[in-house]
Amino acid sequence: MKLSFDIIVVGAGHAGCEAAAAAANLGSKTLLITHDMTKMAQMSCNPAMGGIAKGQIVREIDALGGKAGIITDKTTIQFRMLNRSKGPAMWSPRAQCDKTLFTFEWRKELESISNLSFWQDDVIELIIKNNKICGVKTRMGVEFFAGAVILTNGTFLNGLIHIGKESVSGGRISEPASFGLTPQLVEFGFSVGRMKTGTPARLDGRTIDFNKLIEQKGDEVSGKFSYLPERKTTLSQRSCFIAHTSKDVHNILATGFENSPMFNGTIQSTGPRYCPSIETKLITFSDKNSHQLFIEPEGEQTEEYYINGFSSSLPWEVQYEALQKIEGLENVKIFRPGYAIEYDYFDPTQLLPTLETKLIENLFFAGQINGTTGYEEAGAQGLMAAINAHQKINNSTPLVLNRNEAYIGVLIDDLVTKGVDEPYRMFTSRAEYRILLRQDNADSRLTKIGFDLGLATKERLETLQNKVKFTNVITAFLKDFSVDPAIINSMLEKAGTSIINQKTKTVDLLGRPQINLVDLLKNIPEFSSIENEIPAELKSEILESCEIGIKYKGYIEREKQLANKLLKFEELSIPANFEYEKLSSLSTEARQKLGKIQPQTIGQALRIPGVSPSDINILLVFLGR
Repeated sequence: MKLSFDIIVVGAGHAGCEAAAAAANLGSKTLLITHDMTKMAQMSCNPAMGGIAKGQIVREIDALGGKAGIITDKTTIQFRMLNRSKGPAMWSPRAQCDKTLFTFEWRKELESISNLSFWQDDVIELIIKNNKICGVKTRMGVEFFAGAVILTNGTFLNGLIHIGKESVSGGRISEPASFGLTPQLVEFGFSVGRMKTGTPARLDGRTIDFNKLIEQKGDEVSGKFSYLPERKTTLSQRSCFIAHTSKDVHNILATGFENSPMFNGTIQSTGPRYCPSIETKLITFSDKNSHQLFIEPEGEQTEEYYINGFSSSLPWEVQYEALQKIEGLENVKIFRPGYAIEYDYFDPTQLLPTLETKLIENLFFAGQINGTTGYEEAGAQGLMAAINAHQKINNSTPLVLNRNEAYIGVLIDDLVTKGVDEPYRMFTSRAEYRILLRQDNADSRLTKIGFDLGLATKERLETLQNKVKFTNVITAFLKDFSVDPAIINSMLEKAGTSIINQKTKTVDLLGRPQINLVDLLKNIPEFSSIENEIPAELKSEILESCEIGIKYKGYIEREKQLANKLLKFEELSIPANFEYEKLSSLSTEARQKLGKIQPQTIGQALRIPGVSPSDINILLVFLGR
C-alpha cells in the first residue's frame, strides 16, 4: 500500500465524506482516515437533512456536484417543504432519513470512487516542515504523506461527554475521543476554544401511545434535494408526531438542576443558542408552561425515535422520569439517555476564505473544528475545502463564493471574517441576498461553476440547460399569449380573484397572488404543445422556477442591482500582510481587527465587526480609491 497521496482527509463525518468524495472526483489521489468505517456521515443527532436555510445549502452542495443531496434522496422517509406560506426566498426543503441507510449509502458511494483510499485509525500528529503540511501520523505509528491535509474532526478533539454527574472521554457516545492534535496546533500559534453541543434520549417506539400525539405527515407530493431527476427514494414514507411538555415535566426536570453539568460549573463552554437543551429552555423561558417536541422516526424499519427539542445532560433517571410525564409517553422506555459533549474548536478567523489555515500552508479545516453546528454546514465546508485543496496543489485558481452567489459563500465569509462565539448555525436571515439565493435556483447559480471545475457532471449541466430552455419557452409563451375571458373567468372566480372583461396577457394574470401557474395552464389548451415537449421528470422544477421568476421579478431585479452595486467592494483587493498598525488614522479597534483577520478585499473588511465606514474610507483613500 502506498503511503503518499495528493490529499488526506481526517475524519469521516459529513464534512469529511463530502471532502473525500470531492477531492477524489476532481482527480486528486485521496486518503480518508477515520477511526470507525461503519460510522461514515453518521447522523449523530437528529435523523434529518435540510431545514431553514440548511435545505438551501444541501441543494447548493448538490448543484456543485457534491453528494449530500443524492444520499438524502436515496434514504428519505419523509419530505417537507418548510415555509410554503411565505415567499419563495424562505422555502426550505427538509427530509427525515433512515439514518442507518444514510451511513450505508455514503460508504457505498465513497467505495465506488476508484481514486479514494481508506485507513481506519486515529490521527494523533501532523507532519509539518517549514510551516507547510506534509502528512499525518496515526496512533498505530503509520506516517502518511500528502500535498494537502483537511481536518474534519467534528466533536472528537478532546471530546468530553456529560450525563448528570458522570463525565467520560468520548467524541460520540461509546466512541473514543481524539487527542494530540490540539496541543500541536496551539504550539504553532493557533487559538483554540471549547464548545458544547448535546442530543436527546432515543425512545422505544413500541412503548409510545401515538394516538395521544399529533400526527405530522410529509408533503403529499414528496420533493427531493438532488437536481438529478432519477435520484429519489424508494422507501416507505413515515409520519412524525408532535408532543408537548407540561408543568409536571418541568418540575421533575428542575429536581436535577443541582446535578446538571450545565448549571453546577462542570460545563464551561458555549452551547448552541438556537438548539438549546431542555433545561436551558426552562431557565430562559421560565414563563412558559409548555414546550413543543417533535418525535421523529430514525428509519424505515426501526422502532427507534428521536425526541427533537428535548436535548439534555441531566441525570438519566431525571430525564426518564420527566419523559414519562409527557402525554403519550407514560409508558415509554428509552434506548439511551441524552447527553452533552464538549470539544475543541479553532477560531475560524485563522482561516483564509478558501478554508486553508493562515499559519500552516496547505492545511485546511472544515466542519465543527471551525465552530459550526449542523450536518449541512459541515458538508458545505468539506466540499469547499476539498475543491480549494485540489486547486492549491495543482496551482489552479481557488474557488471563493460571494455572498450573493450562495449560502455557502455567506457561511464561509461569516466564519473567516467575523469568527464565532457560539456554535454557528445558518439561517435565511444571515443572507442579505436571500431572494437571489433560493432553493429552487441553486443549480442556475452553481452548476456551471461545478462543471468548469470538473466536479459537476455533464449530465448535471445538460439537466440545467433543459431547465433553463423550457423555463424561457414558458415565460415567453405567458408574455405573448392573451387569454379569452370566456375560457378563464370561471377559474378566476373559483380562485377568489376578479374576472376579466377582455383578452388579457397570461403573464398579468399570473402576477395575481391568488393564481398559481399549474392551475392557470390547465385552462389554456394552447399550452399543450409546449407541455408535451417538457421532460416529465423536470416539469415541476421548471414550472416552479418560471412562476417564481414572474411573480417576484421586481424583487429579484432590485436585489440584483443592490448586489452588483456592492460587488465593486469585493473586487477591490487589499495587499497581503497589509500593515494596518502604520495607519494611525484608523481607529484602534479597526487596526487590531484588520491586522488579525487580514481581509483580502474591501468587501470583507466592511463586514468585520468594529470596522466603521470611516475606517473603510481611510483604507479606500490609502489604496487610491
